[in-house]
Amino acid sequence: MLWACVLLPQLALDAVLRRCPDPQAPLALVGGPAQLRTLHAVNAAAAAAGVQPGMRLTAAHALLPGLALVEHDPQAEQRWQRFLAAWAYRHSSLVSAQWPGCIVLEVRASFALLGPWPRIEARLREELRQLGFRHRIAMAPTPRAARVLAGLRDGLAVTQPAAMAALLDRVPVRRARLPDDAGERLRHMGIGDLRTLRALPRDALRRRFGLPLLEHLDRLYGQADDPLAYYAPPDHFDARLELGYEVERHTALLFPLRRLVGDLCTYLSVRDGGVQRFVLRLEHEEGHSDVAVGLLAAEREPALLFELVRNRLEQVRIDRPVVALRLLARDLPPFVPASRDLFDTRTRQQQPWPQLRERLRARLGDTAVHRIAPTTDPRPERAWRPLQGDEGRIGEAAPGGPPRPAWLLPRPVPLRDPRPRIVSGPERLESGWWDGDDARRDYYVLETSQGQRAWAFAPPGEQGGWMLHGWFA
Repeated sequence: MLWACVLLPQLALDAVLRRCPDPQAPLALVGGPAQLRTLHAVNAAAAAAGVQPGMRLTAAHALLPGLALVEHDPQAEQRWQRFLAAWAYRHSSLVSAQWPGCIVLEVRASFALLGPWPRIEARLREELRQLGFRHRIAMAPTPRAARVLAGLRDGLAVTQPAAMAALLDRVPVRRARLPDDAGERLRHMGIGDLRTLRALPRDALRRRFGLPLLEHLDRLYGQADDPLAYYAPPDHFDARLELGYEVERHTALLFPLRRLVGDLCTYLSVRDGGVQRFVLRLEHEEGHSDVAVGLLAAEREPALLFELVRNRLEQVRIDRPVVALRLLARDLPPFVPASRDLFDTRTRQQQPWPQLRERLRARLGDTAVHRIAPTTDPRPERAWRPLQGDEGRIGEAAPGGPPRPAWLLPRPVPLRDPRPRIVSGPERLESGWWDGDDARRDYYVLETSQGQRAWAFAPPGEQGGWMLHGWFA
């Protein structure tokens, strides 16, 4: 096996910066008790002003009065690590997030599908850059060695166990990820690297440092199996973003909303599925309001889903300030891509029909766009029925008969024309006796005095008192 480690040196800070409209502004994560507030992490702009992690909050404000503060949430950090484990699951079936601040994945099995390691590494880096997470990546025959090497130098890649062992022997003990504080204790004892440590008697190390140190060394060098806790993707998506301020306008929600939709699509690609229904929850200081989004077919295109939820959001009146956004998706059917011709002649501006349909439904309403299917009822107003969704097969229409207009009026109205000319007809229609809506009419194709073609009817046997029912194009 070959394992890649994605080290995330500032996971908690990146998770906050990726939702900020201006990530270049000075910002810090703050934690600790109310009487002793300290900085957990700072971004580059704050560090340039002299603000450092571990600094007291009062001292940081003295150096940089305009420093933005966000409460450090360890649970949120764990959620983002699980999210990145789901992202890594796209590239490998063996992914583990059991160590804080990093993801390890087995990559040798992916070479046949994704190409050699340099290509996979470039793909991982590009996707992490788009997601907004800083990283260091290394590869080694064991997951613990990959984790250690990623902390030493970004981009290290070792494929042979012998070369890995030679490289690990030169690693300082304080950077070898030894359990507890064993690294510092060994350094104070004069033991500088792993070669010197491994040369010591194992019984003496076990008595002084315990069995976990020896197990770590054996698993680090590949002399014992490493039982990792492997990641399994959940069966639903649930992500939440605290805004850190009160929002009362739709436009201020679009930036974090785009991030949430992008995370949803990343999760969908992991499952190789799509989403058909999801809910955008607008959280207030007290209570919440939901914006439901439903699609006729499963989709996972980020631009399409973002536009759909944006259109639905613009139709909602925000009567209370929004303090957080939450996106929940539980209806996740398999995704079936639309079929395409090998030589597709459509221009770039043209959209596939399913995407255009969903955009129209988002703007005009769920019932504004639907399919129609013919029925066997001869009455024109009941000759078709609407169909929602892509389910249901549309049968063939009845064989061609007399001409029918393309524009049928919602209900017949009197034809206001003094001298219409009969072009064809009559066509006798008698139906509806079984449902109490009996219809007996003689239909004609008429030409009005202005040259329009009308479809009108009169009582049986008469040619007057025309009732207009449709127009021919």
